[in-house]
Amino acid sequence: MKNFALCALATLVLSSFTACSSNENTSTNNVANTSVTKSVEEKAPQGKLSTPVYIKVDNVAITDDQEFKLTEQDNIYEAEVFLDKGKHSFVLADNANICGTLFGPNQDSAIVFGKQVPLSDCAKGKFTINIMLKGYYTFTLNLTKKEPTLKILRSTRKVEVKRVPPQLPCDSWDGGAITVRVNKAWPNGTKVRDAYTGNTAVVRNGKVTMTPARKSEGILLLEKAIETTKAPFSWDNANVYFMLTDRFKNGDTSNDHSYGRKKDGMDEVGTWHGGDFAGIIQKLDYLESLGVNAIWVTPIVEQVHGFIGGGSQGSFPFYGYHGYWAVDFTKIDKNLGSEEDFQRMIEEAHKRGIRVLVDVVLNHPGYATLKDLQDFKLEQLAQNVERLPEDWSDFKPVGLYGTWASVNGAINYKTKEWKKWWGPDWVRASLPGYTEPGVDEITGSVGGLPDFKTEQKTPVGLPPFLKNKEDTNAKELPNASIVDYLVNWHTYYVRNFGVDGFRCDTVKHVDAYAWKKLKESATTALAQWKAENPAKKLDDLPFFMVGEVYAQGVTKEFWFDYGFDSLINFDYQQESTTNAQCMKNADATYAKYAQVVGEKGVNFLSYISSHDTKLFFADYRDFALQKRAANSFLMLPGQVQIYYGDETGRKLAKDGGVLDQSVRSDMNWSDLNTPETRDLVTHYSKLNTFRLNHPAIATGKHTKISNKPYAFMRTLGKDKVVVVSAGRAK
Repeated sequence: MKNFALCALATLVLSSFTACSSNENTSTNNVANTSVTKSVEEKAPQGKLSTPVYIKVDNVAITDDQEFKLTEQDNIYEAEVFLDKGKHSFVLADNANICGTLFGPNQDSAIVFGKQVPLSDCAKGKFTINIMLKGYYTFTLNLTKKEPTLKILRSTRKVEVKRVPPQLPCDSWDGGAITVRVNKAWPNGTKVRDAYTGNTAVVRNGKVTMTPARKSEGILLLEKAIETTKAPFSWDNANVYFMLTDRFKNGDTSNDHSYGRKKDGMDEVGTWHGGDFAGIIQKLDYLESLGVNAIWVTPIVEQVHGFIGGGSQGSFPFYGYHGYWAVDFTKIDKNLGSEEDFQRMIEEAHKRGIRVLVDVVLNHPGYATLKDLQDFKLEQLAQNVERLPEDWSDFKPVGLYGTWASVNGAINYKTKEWKKWWGPDWVRASLPGYTEPGVDEITGSVGGLPDFKTEQKTPVGLPPFLKNKEDTNAKELPNASIVDYLVNWHTYYVRNFGVDGFRCDTVKHVDAYAWKKLKESATTALAQWKAENPAKKLDDLPFFMVGEVYAQGVTKEFWFDYGFDSLINFDYQQESTTNAQCMKNADATYAKYAQVVGEKGVNFLSYISSHDTKLFFADYRDFALQKRAANSFLMLPGQVQIYYGDETGRKLAKDGGVLDQSVRSDMNWSDLNTPETRDLVTHYSKLNTFRLNHPAIATGKHTKISNKPYAFMRTLGKDKVVVVSAGRAK
C-alpha cells in the first residue's frame, strides 16, 4: 500500500477519527427506507423507452455516445459521457425535452455520485454533479419500477479510445531471419539455441543467423545448445507473482461472507469477492507452468469486519478485502480460509518449488468500523443504537441523499470510551485521550488510519479490546513493547507454517529498528521450522525480506542495514512503456541495474503493474505491446514482480471514484479460452523459464554487443546468454 493510497478517503471516512460523525442523521432509519421501497414496488413497472433519450450535459450538443442503450437486463439502460473536472449540470431527455422522457429532479439539486436516485419523468430542474477525476462516466437509467432511478459511476468503458504509446524511433523487423555478431559470447563452431522456439544455429565468422518467432515480437533468447535445467533457487533470481488473494480465485464459496460481510448489490467495488487460499492452491500448477518461483500474497491476518464509506462521496461500502486494515494479527482472516488451508497452500507451493511471501503491516491497524464495535462488545462507542439493525453489518444508507459514509453517523467519535479500543498507549488517532498524529513519516497517519507507536520502546499491555476478544490468540507478553508484540504476532506464521519471507508495507513510516527486529526474529523462526520439518523444507536459505519504501529507485539505501534483502523499485514502471516501444531504449537501465545489483546484499524488485498505481495492459489494451513490455521487463537485472493478470491482459474494474480500486479487478480466468490471451500466457512462460534457467540474467554482468540488431550479453561464472531484439514488426 503506497503512503497516500487512502488519503482520498481520509476526510470523508473518518476525518482521522474526528467529528465526521455526529452530524450524520441516522434517525430516518431502515424502517422508513423499507416503506418507501414497498410503495414503489406496488406500482406498475415503468417499461421501455418510447423514444431515444440522451444525457444532456451543460447544454452541450448531443452525441450518439450519450444515447441510452438497453443493457442485458430488461428496462435498464446505460449511456456514457466524458466529464472534465468541475461542476456540471445535466438532465436525461429526448430531443424535444417532452414530459414522459424528460428525466431529472423537480428542482435544481445535487446528485450523489454512485447513489441510485429517484427521478421525475417530467423534470422541472437539473441535476448538478461535482467531478473530481476527469474521464468517462456511466449513467444507468433504471425503468424496472414505476419511479425511474439514476445511478452514476466512473466508467471503465470497453469502447473508449485507447491510449497511444509514444511514437519512438526503433529498428523495424520484416519477420525474416536476422544476423547478429556473438563472438564475444561464443567461439566459431558453437551450437546455440533460441530458447523461445527451440531452433538452433552454429556460430560462423563470429555470427549466427536465426529467425525470431513472429509471436515473440522479434526477440531471440540465445543459450548454448546443451541440456538445460532450472538453476538452484536464489532470491536474487526471484520471479515473484503478486496477487490480491481476494480477487485471484474463489476456491471455497463457504467462507465468502465471514464476520457478516455483505455484497452491496451494485458494482462490488470494495466488497469481498471470495478469493482464498483454496483458490490459490487450485492455480499453483498454472503458476508453476508460468515460470513463477515465488508468490506474494496480501496480508493474511483478520481484517476489520465491517466497512467504511468509499469514494469521494461515499459511493460504495469499502471493506478490508485487500488485507491492509488488520484488527487481529494473531488470527487468519476467515474469508481467506483456516490455518489448515494456509498450511496446505504453503505445502503445495513448496512441492512445486514455489516460495511464499506474506505481506505484513507494522505501521497501522484498520479503521474502527460499526460492525467491529458490535462484534467486540464496544457498543458504547456507537450512538442511536436503537435505530440500528439487529446485525450492524446490515447498515445501509437511508433516504434520497444517504451515502455509505453515513455509517460514521452511527459512531460516537467524541466519547472517552475509546480508551477501550486499541488504547492511547498503542496508537495515535484524533480521538479523546489519544495522541494526535504528527506530521513526519514516523508519527503521521497514513490515509487517516490509526498509527502504531512503533518508535516507543516502553512496555505495554495488550490492547483493551483484544483482552476481551473471545477468539484471539493474543496473550500478554512480559516487558514487551508494541514492536515486540507485532514481531511476535507476525513470526508466529513463520515458526508454525514455514513462510519463506515477508513483503513489508509502508516501510518508511515505521522506525527502522522495528524492521531489523522483525528480520532477526523471523530468521530464527524459519530456521527453527526447517529444523523441525526436515522433510518439508526446500533448502537451508535464510528468511527473506523485501520492503515497500515509497518512491524508492535503484540506489543503495540504509534500509539494507536494517534487515532488508531487497526493496521494491518504483522507477521501472515509469520507464516500461518507452522500453516496450523499443527494447534498445532499456540498455542504459540494464547497465545501471546490473551494476547496483552486482553489489552483495543489494537487490530490487521491479514491476510494470501494481495494486496502487496502474495495469500496464489497461492503458493500451494491446497484446503485441504487452508482449514487448514483457520482453524488456523480464530481461531486467534484479528481481521481477508480475502482478496477477499482467500475463492475461486483465482489464480494469469499476472504481467508484477511487482510482486504485480499478486495478484490483477479478482475475480474468475465462479469457484463457481466447487465442490472444493464451499466446500472451505462453509468451510470459517462455521468458520466465529462460530467467529460471539462467541466473546470469538477474545477477550477471551486462554487456551490449550490438546496436543493430540490438543485442546484449549477460555472464555469471559459466552461465552466459545473449538476448537479441530484431525491432518492431512492420
